[in-house]
Parts: sequence; C-alpha cells; structure tokens
Amino acid sequence: MNSELNELHPYPFEKLTALKAGITPPAHLPHIALSIGEPKHTSPAFVVQALAENLDKLAVYPSTKGIPEIRQSVARWLSTRFAIASTLLDPEKHILPVNGTREALFAITQTIIDRNSQQAKKPVVISPNPFYQIYEGAALLAGAEPVYLPCLEENNFTPDYDSVPEATWQRCQMVFICSPGNPTGSVTSADTYKKLIALSDKYGFVLIADECYSEIYCDENVKPIGLLEVCAQLGRNDFKNCLAFHSLSKRSNLPGLRSGFVAGDAALIAKFLLYRTYHGCAMPIQVQLASAACWDDEAHVLENRVQYRKKFSQVLAILRDVMDVQQTDASFYLWPKTTIDEEAFAKELFKQQNVTVLPGSFLSREVNGVNPGKKRIRIALVASVEECVEAAKRIRQFILENNLQTGQQAH
Repeated sequence: MNSELNELHPYPFEKLTALKAGITPPAHLPHIALSIGEPKHTSPAFVVQALAENLDKLAVYPSTKGIPEIRQSVARWLSTRFAIASTLLDPEKHILPVNGTREALFAITQTIIDRNSQQAKKPVVISPNPFYQIYEGAALLAGAEPVYLPCLEENNFTPDYDSVPEATWQRCQMVFICSPGNPTGSVTSADTYKKLIALSDKYGFVLIADECYSEIYCDENVKPIGLLEVCAQLGRNDFKNCLAFHSLSKRSNLPGLRSGFVAGDAALIAKFLLYRTYHGCAMPIQVQLASAACWDDEAHVLENRVQYRKKFSQVLAILRDVMDVQQTDASFYLWPKTTIDEEAFAKELFKQQNVTVLPGSFLSREVNGVNPGKKRIRIALVASVEECVEAAKRIRQFILENNLQTGQQAH
C-alpha cells in the first residue's frame, strides 16, 4: 500500500459531516446547503440536446487528445476572452480536454513532480492557504512537500510571494495559483502574475493557474485576468512553464458533465498527454461535442452572472449590519468573519436554523501558529435567489439571537 496515503487529510466535507453528526435541526425549517460549491442554476438546454443527439457515439472509443471540434472551440474562447492573438494558440499543441479540473489538477502534479531530482530534500509545491484540497493531496501523493502561503485580508487575500525564502524557491517545482480564489474570491493581479513568471524563469518551476471561477465576476467591465493573457502581454508566446485550467462546472452550471481543459506550454501539454494516455481518462465524444457547443456560447454565461449578482446584492443587504462580510472580487463565495470559533458557529447555525456553511479552518492549515481560516466561514451562494435570501435571514436571526453581531452597527 502506498504509504503516502497516510499523509492525506480528511476531505472538508467529511469533517463537516462529522461536525453535524447527532444534531437534529428544526423540522419546520427546510434545509439550505451553502457549504458545497455546486452550482444549482439550470444547465443550458442546448448542452442536454447535444448529448442526446450524439448518444450513438457511445459505440466509439474516445481519444485522449480529444476531437478537433472541442480543441478548436476552446482556442476560440481563450483568444476572445483573454485577448490572446488566435495565431498564438494552436489547438493541436496548446490545448487538451480534461474530465473536469479536479481530476486534471491532481494528474498534472503527478506528471510534473520529479521526486528523483538531485536534491537532498523533497521537491516543494507552493499553495495558497486556504486552498482547494486537491492541491495538497496531489502534492503529497507525488512525493512533494506542500508549502502553504497564507491569504490574509491585509494582503487582499493574495499570497505574499516575497516572503518565500530563497532555499524554498530552489526546491520548488510547482506553484498553484487559484484566481479567482476559493474561498476568498480574490483575483490575482497582472503584476503578481508577472512576478511569478520571472521567478519561474529564475528557478524553473511550473505555474499552475486554476481559473475555474474566472467567469463569475461582479463587474462586466472588470474581468479577472488570466495567466496566459499575461504571457501574451509579455510576448511570452510559447507560454513556457505556464498552464491554465478551466472548467464548465461553474461557468455553465455543468458540474456533472465533468468537462474542462488545460492550455499553455506545448512541451508540458505533450508530456501531460503522454501521462493521460496511460492514465485512461479520455473524455467521451458526446461530452466533447456538447462541451464544444458550450464554449462557443456566452449568452447563458452572462445570465449566470446576473443571477449571482442578485444573490450577492440581496444577501449582503441582509447581513452587512450584523456580520463582518464583504463583497468578493469574483467567484460565488462569501468569506465572512465570525466572533466565535468557526466550527461552533457552523454547528450551532445548523442546529438552530438548518443552514449549512463550511468552517474556514476546514479549508486551510495552521502554519507558524496562524490558520487563515480561523473565525471565518465559507458561504457558497449556489442555491436559488430565494433560498439564498431565506438562508441570509436565518443567519441574521441566528447572529442576533446569540448576540454575535460584528457588522456596521457595531463600529
């Protein structure tokens, strides 16, 4: 048995199940789950139609590289969305379809990390903290040491890369960037990307940009910038050591389709294709065709953002004067502070109001005595507008009844 399995932490939702065990919430209040980042908006009808029209493709083995249609569709979308000249993106070399970013983020780590490098210590993988737990698990099972950089409010929830010692950079083989961030919603700036690219050139590590929330943002005139977009601005036309990961799960309300892509450095894509050929994870052809149609359509994505803005606006109006909560830059999360232990807050909220949120510490690790998720909770505004508003009213009632308010009225 792989001994590195023993290093894995329980997944956040396993911890949440254990936290809620034995509690019977009020039966008269329907349960509202704001804990899992699973979009509940309606999936695009044309995607369902595309799947149905291509069910005969079930009789065909899919190739790992994917059919030209999906790679061409992705190339068009990337060029338009991130202002990258279409001549820079070769669908044959720069793009690979994947079965959702969760699977691909894990697999790319196994592809890149060289545990047999001529180093006395384990290779390093740098991760934001808090973080998507796949980053940690992928690093551990690849034989690497995760190094966690806290995402704190005073730094706009962006890791302080200047704080990383020279010795750590020398051992670093990969840096995970999550932008917009989960759970903070913070967007990485172009200057930060440029700094990381310069560090990558100096030390030779790979930049992995998890951009699956890039299409959920608050201002149509201020779109989150992407890693490959910054490469294009720098004239880094080979996207050396840079890979961006995107998904249809959040953008298009299709978490069950398990469809995404990775794009960037052609040399890395070629190695990743080799790994995936043996990994046995080709995307079914009918899913590829439906995905291609989805990347070519923006109308449903625009409507998606309209719904999220309604939820942010109405929920924040209810909570702001009783809770320290701010509008995030992007994503569909809120990352508010609590006045009591975050686990106690989540447990009692469920017990008293039948609303589930995720304790922030379940998404982060304590480093040097600091856990960035302490006294914070993650609220995922994934339910309908009506349910989110109802949940916000119950959270407000819970805070007031338990004298836990810290909002604008308390300042």
